[in-house]
Amino acid sequence: MGHNHSHNHTHAHPDLKGRNLFISILLNIVITVSQVIGGVLSGSLALLSDALHNFSDVLSLVVSYAANKLAKKKASTHRTFGYKRAEILAAFINASTLIIVATLLIIEAIKRFRNPEAIESGLVIWLSLLGIVANGLSVLLLKKDSEANMNMKSAYLHLLTDMMASVAVLVGGLLMKYYEVYWVDSVLTFAIAIYLIWMGFDLLKDSTKVLMLFTPDSIPIRQIVEEINAFESIKNVHHVHVWQLNEEEIHLEAHIDFKEDISLSQFDLILHEIEDLVFHKYDINHVNIQPEFGKNDAKDMIVQD
Repeated sequence: MGHNHSHNHTHAHPDLKGRNLFISILLNIVITVSQVIGGVLSGSLALLSDALHNFSDVLSLVVSYAANKLAKKKASTHRTFGYKRAEILAAFINASTLIIVATLLIIEAIKRFRNPEAIESGLVIWLSLLGIVANGLSVLLLKKDSEANMNMKSAYLHLLTDMMASVAVLVGGLLMKYYEVYWVDSVLTFAIAIYLIWMGFDLLKDSTKVLMLFTPDSIPIRQIVEEINAFESIKNVHHVHVWQLNEEEIHLEAHIDFKEDISLSQFDLILHEIEDLVFHKYDINHVNIQPEFGKNDAKDMIVQD
């Protein structure tokens, strides 16, 4: 059996990355608490929905920060993969709760639109400005790391959209202050909630696929099997599994039936070629091949275990 681990980790300034994440978490906690208090005092549902958005990003940042720390822990006999899926599990939970709360906000926004209430617009304006400044600082802190790390890029994009949502709330606050169009608060709440559901559903779908061991959308299994089958010494590729462990690792497992009873050294050379093929062309960085010769088993590409 051949088994390969090819890793592509970014080791540049891990402490600085963790520090920037921690500062961003603190900034977003300040924003969230301020907006919740401000939303209750002012009666602005838009401010409360923006606070929910910021809170969801606090959770995302905490997960990223925890993953950064947990990644340093070694695997063990009880945890052979370590804590590599903690981030995916947290994303699934966060996305589920985000969709539920956003749906409740839509219901409340529709009720409020039918019966608009006066909003303390001054508080809304000042708190949205706080959100713009704090999220802007967080975006600047994470921008450099986002260029080289998928996790950091996700956090960066969340914070960037947070800043845009705060800009929308600021515009709404100004409209309410100078034109007394209080229904705009409900409209903004509805728009932010729809965005939260869209973002949450996408995250829920992606995390579910990973947890269910579905084949990543970017991996064409049939094409990969055809390319491996084209090797001169290979008779058949079957019992194929491809799954994503986390954001950085894609695994390929397969049984390969050889035309001749080759030696282990010959198999190692072929395995190396397969590893190079799937890594450079499909970003599959973990390959587990079971070599076979004349074995009487199912030869279907996909076999239900």
